[in-house]
Amino acid sequence: MPPAIAYPPDPPPGNPAYPTPAQWGTGRARTDTGRRTTAQGIITRGTTNPNRLRRVDRWLAAHFGRLLARHDSPLVVDLGYGASPVTTVELRSRLATVCPAVRVIGLEIDPERVAVAQPAADPPWLEFRHGGFELAGLRPVLVRAMNVLRQYDESAVAHAWATMTAQLTPDGLLVEGTCDELGRLATWVTVSPTGPRTLTLAARLSTLDRPSRWAERLPKALIHHNIPGHPIHHLLSTLDKAWQAAAPYSVFGPRQRWLATVRSLIADGWPIPHEPRRWRLGELTIPWPLVSPTT
Repeated sequence: MPPAIAYPPDPPPGNPAYPTPAQWGTGRARTDTGRRTTAQGIITRGTTNPNRLRRVDRWLAAHFGRLLARHDSPLVVDLGYGASPVTTVELRSRLATVCPAVRVIGLEIDPERVAVAQPAADPPWLEFRHGGFELAGLRPVLVRAMNVLRQYDESAVAHAWATMTAQLTPDGLLVEGTCDELGRLATWVTVSPTGPRTLTLAARLSTLDRPSRWAERLPKALIHHNIPGHPIHHLLSTLDKAWQAAAPYSVFGPRQRWLATVRSLIADGWPIPHEPRRWRLGELTIPWPLVSPTT
């Protein structure tokens, strides 16, 4: 089994194809109180598909149902839902199973996409508005920002994280990451106002040939650091070796092979949270300090 390598789907950091904070647009968004604010960001490709974000949605519902329920009128923002509102509609549906009172607002920096989404709105539970990283002045408990920063320069990540988390409720969280076109391979970072907490890897195990395939869909903060000597490369290389060693479990199916892979890392001393139900779904959550580029 070859070591984990980078599969860069994008140009290297600093490439002019990536917008930096200095290049963000200055469109106008309206807050809940009617005050106008600057919509921060640029219009990106906007491609999406039904069920593309099902893995992160189900993870959000499983982990943060109680957090949402602690609020009288919990608000979740879906930032950058794209050319179709379908994944925002799905997010509201999935979160409502654990918190019926949840409100979801989809934000897009492209006014045309906001207009296209209006027929799918169901106020007050589901709305679509114009906005960017400033979150249109909203104060959400959770923010989902998938496949957004992937299209920005790496230098924009810290500023975007700080801008979004500054708008959260005191106990709020940002979930930012990326996935493939069909949602079979996904990664995301959970970020609090004090910084990133965890990295989650999620896959459809029946189509996962080796764990280093996650390298293709790492969050922007990590994708250019998947090189020897960096923590994320070490993680993916270790997963590949454990996956290869667990090959005999394949006769029982990919789920058993993955469970054996995770148990191998734990046996080697990796401080992985004990979440066997999530492992069975093809997920693995890692404390951020283990993969941080600055570690």
